[in-house]
Amino acid sequence: MFHGFVVIDKAGGMTSHDVVARTRRLLEMKKVGHSGTLDPLATGVMVVGVGKVTRLLGFLKDLPKRYVAEVVFGVETNTLDADGEVTATYDMSGVTLVDVAQAAKGFVGEIQQIPPMVSAVRVSGKRLHEWAREGREVERPPRQVKVDSIDVGEGSLGISEATGPVARLDVRCGSGTYIRTLAADIGTALGGGAHVATLRRLAVGSFVIEEACDVEQLANRPPPLLPPAAGLRDYSSIAVDEKEANDVRHGRCISDRRVPGIDDASAGIDDTSDIINPFAVTDTEGNLLAVFTKSNGLLRPKVVLPSD
Repeated sequence: MFHGFVVIDKAGGMTSHDVVARTRRLLEMKKVGHSGTLDPLATGVMVVGVGKVTRLLGFLKDLPKRYVAEVVFGVETNTLDADGEVTATYDMSGVTLVDVAQAAKGFVGEIQQIPPMVSAVRVSGKRLHEWAREGREVERPPRQVKVDSIDVGEGSLGISEATGPVARLDVRCGSGTYIRTLAADIGTALGGGAHVATLRRLAVGSFVIEEACDVEQLANRPPPLLPPAAGLRDYSSIAVDEKEANDVRHGRCISDRRVPGIDDASAGIDDTSDIINPFAVTDTEGNLLAVFTKSNGLLRPKVVLPSD
């Protein structure tokens, strides 16, 4: 039995479900999940949870992300990426990278986005990509997302059909941000259109591409899993003695005390999340016992991991 997290460098052409299914087969484990979907076109960081830590993946989905996208200006597609059919072209030959950078500034901060039809958002009981496969477009309410920064550089692709610049966008953003939509909206702001040719996720919180492995490496024994406590490394933590550790294991509240990072700062990873002030609780040896929240002077259990 394996319990822990692994940072996978997802290959292009694989769905997030493919990665989970392959992990199940290689580890011979049923309980496997991931902290956030990547499109088949996209590559890069996927944080996968195995065993009892799958219960903690909800805390990882709210971590900030970093992407690098190659964006083609002057060509729109029905999926907003290179996998779709061209729906419109524009002469954007006069647009420069300086223009792109200037337009991108208007999309930094708290912005509204309409999810693309090929996304996993549910509308009327179905995911949008299911509606899209039926050839239907449904109304999608806009969603508020946060874009921390957009750095614009010259793209490295030789794309003959481009009628404008090919730009490399390095985007740092909050959870739920659609890079394809961001690229298309920047194209519209410049008087034309755009689509994403390549997309790579470089980071989910502190989990970065440099520590990622190919999913096939999970065939190694022991597999390259991070321990459960490492999965909560972006959150504050406290260690408890054996008496309180026993209380934690039984889902009881524990005595109030100062929690570094919670009492010093605002309110955790994402103030818009429904998970308020989460922090890890470990034993004196650093083994993760639970995730707690602090409210009204009490430290309360949010998720308690089962004992081995």
